[in-house]
Amino acid sequence: MLKSILAATAALAILAAGTAFAAEPASATPPAMKSGMFVTASGMTLYTFDKDATPGKSVCNGPCATNWPPALAADGAKATGDWTIITRDDGLKQWAYKGKPVYAFAKDTKAGDKTGDGFLNGAWHIAK
Repeated sequence: MLKSILAATAALAILAAGTAFAAEPASATPPAMKSGMFVTASGMTLYTFDKDATPGKSVCNGPCATNWPPALAADGAKATGDWTIITRDDGLKQWAYKGKPVYAFAKDTKAGDKTGDGFLNGAWHIAK
């Protein structure tokens, strides 16, 4: 019985790690506008988080960042227009639009999905 529980726990850990690695690679250019919203290079919807109340600061770290992968900026990326680059608590660089960090949503499975809009009592919004 204990062996089964340990095996199930290990399988869940591997699946969780796989989800974390599914985040898109860092981009050298800011996210693009498509169909009235900002999207990743592969067309995944980006979101902002109301709890990111201090401009240029992300409070979505740890498990939050697993569920809401940050739109990472590549080394050498340059801020342009309303797009800036912030430094996250983990030291990674993240794109921010008008000071608001942007994130994808792990439960969006294909380009154009918008399942994160209004999540957490309306705290998550499609980035526009």
